[in-house]
Amino acid sequence: MRAPTAVTVIVPTFNERDNVAEVVRRSSAALAGLEAEILFVDDSTDGTPDAVREAAVDAELPVRVLHRERPDGGLGGAVVAGLGAASHDVCIVMDGDLQHPPELLRALLERYDEGGADVVAASRYIGGGDSAGLGTAVRFGLSRAATLLTKAMFPKRLARSSDPMTGFFLVDRRRIDPAALKPNGFKILLEILVRSELRVAEVPMAFAARLHGTSKATFRQGTTFLMHLSRLRFGKMSLFALIGALGAVANLAIMWALTELGVPYVWAAIVAAEATIIGNFVLQERFVFADMREGASRLPVRFATSFAFNNVEAAVRIPVLAFMVETWHLSSILAAALSLVAAFFVRFVFHSLVVYAPRRSRRGAGEPPVDTAAQRIIRAIDAEAMRPGEL
Repeated sequence: MRAPTAVTVIVPTFNERDNVAEVVRRSSAALAGLEAEILFVDDSTDGTPDAVREAAVDAELPVRVLHRERPDGGLGGAVVAGLGAASHDVCIVMDGDLQHPPELLRALLERYDEGGADVVAASRYIGGGDSAGLGTAVRFGLSRAATLLTKAMFPKRLARSSDPMTGFFLVDRRRIDPAALKPNGFKILLEILVRSELRVAEVPMAFAARLHGTSKATFRQGTTFLMHLSRLRFGKMSLFALIGALGAVANLAIMWALTELGVPYVWAAIVAAEATIIGNFVLQERFVFADMREGASRLPVRFATSFAFNNVEAAVRIPVLAFMVETWHLSSILAAALSLVAAFFVRFVFHSLVVYAPRRSRRGAGEPPVDTAAQRIIRAIDAEAMRPGEL
């Protein structure tokens, strides 16, 4: 019989100072006699790193802390950082709030040592599992609905996963490419499973009540999850379309309200366009092109370029709208909706290839030439056309 696999327990933390000592004590007891370490990846502002160092003094296992000054990617980003810093290839990810019972660490490792799995997830939704720690019936219902929605969107990749939203899991990092992960928020296991061909096994988990601190689950996190799910399933263009659709609804609502107040439809369309141009830019910055901002022009330049283009586009679109109303006798709302749909692809290509294009640098001798705008457009269209429907 082979020796048990060495393991790094990765614990992403954000203001979990009061839980650190108990996490270390219970994790050390669960892994007694095994080659293991505990790695806290910390984004806190409450002194959690000091609590980790204090707990490490008397710990039975090696305990380290990696404090991130720039917590990019939220909890998921912390997990990716931990995978890169771990001393062992087999890693177990576990929250620092003790809702994930450390006593389950050995069970995850034993199931991995049985073979046939690259990921072993602790599931609330298989026999012997329990989600009582979620608290209210509303949170339970939202959790189940999110799980069912996710499985419906990735039926092949998640066929063997009953709880792809769990934050307690073992993964062999040799079987994934951390550089391909684009974490955004809490659901890092979902990211790992849909971007990799992995064999999945599960063990039941009784999800416990939080010991100290407050839950990090918020409406904002829920919105981030939905946006991230859309990006994973459909790609950047569809997320751009989703925000565009929200902007279109807002545009039509503003236009309707103003026309009801007696404002001429052309002026109502202008006001609605300006309001939604600004709103769409804010959402695109946050959810669509966040991964491209660092290499692109500065924020004021991006905003000015986007604002100018969208106003030019509106200056073309609104006369077309007027033509459809006056000549084709369409309702102003229907004409506005048709014109917004027609403008979508032009907006997406312009923002991808101009607003968020990498800053130009001087080309040295022997370096390949910079692509032309036409080449970049063709490449972007080709990438979207060839993007698989299911990752």
